[in-house]
Amino acid sequence: MSTNGTGPGPDTVAGDHATPEALEADIARQREELAATVTQLQHRLDVKSRAKEQVHHLKDRVTTASGRPRPDLTVAAVTAVALLAGLVVWRKRS
Repeated sequence: MSTNGTGPGPDTVAGDHATPEALEADIARQREELAATVTQLQHRLDVKSRAKEQVHHLKDRVTTASGRPRPDLTVAAVTAVALLAGLVVWRKRS
């Protein structure tokens, strides 16, 4: 079968003219391709591992090299909370 899955192609061995060595090489190549596909699928389906990677990436984005929260994000968060609190107070008085 060719690499696009449409049938025998120039890169594969088919028919009675194939030598045992060529068949073994083709089987080995197909096993490697299958193993790579299974590994990719395992990674895609491992939700817990992917979530941990995402959390790690997010922590890297919101903290400095020393592990402290980035000052600009801290100011933005405090401002957002203050605006929200002000909006709640304003709505209750109206």
